[in-house]
Amino acid sequence: MFKNPQFRMRGQFTAENTALVLVDYQVGTLQLIRSTSSDVSLRNAVMLANAATTLKMPIVLTSSQEDKTQGPVAPALQKAAPDAYKNRVKRAGIVNAWADPNFSAAVEATGRKNLIMGGVTTDICLIFPSISVVQLGYSVQAILDASGSSWPVQEELARQRMQHAGVVLTTTNTAIAELVQDWASPAGSELIKLLVTTAPMMQPMT
Repeated sequence: MFKNPQFRMRGQFTAENTALVLVDYQVGTLQLIRSTSSDVSLRNAVMLANAATTLKMPIVLTSSQEDKTQGPVAPALQKAAPDAYKNRVKRAGIVNAWADPNFSAAVEATGRKNLIMGGVTTDICLIFPSISVVQLGYSVQAILDASGSSWPVQEELARQRMQHAGVVLTTTNTAIAELVQDWASPAGSELIKLLVTTAPMMQPMT
């Protein structure tokens, strides 16, 4: 990893001070996404999981009502983060994941105050826990190209509300680049291949 502190941005998210949090990437819930491609949203969540694994970052995964219409966690994410999947927090139906004591305890147990957060739906799964943790003093980057909403107005207003609350809005590539710091490092060399091979399939958010 790149160690020269004079080149680090103030408050920079690094592999050593950041945890990845992924909320409700379930096969049923993915079908709610209409503001962008659900395939792209899932692909970016998987990219984040792969990056976190490569960088040896903690990953907290949660799901809601897997036995109902939300369904199981997407197989691609199960494969990308098998340990996090095994230890996932299965919520009974609490909308704001942070309000579930098992989930909040899992995040707190990482010991990290910087969180990169993805939620399958921006307007429900991502907005509430991201705002809640910011209010508790965490620094949060919300990954917008790893989520979506059913309607453009839902997406736009959720983004506005998160940003107003102090959540930093960003994208998968930017978050990974900030974490890597140096593409010439062993982890950077591995992850730049991931970004390059995936880039042609990615689509911009609308």
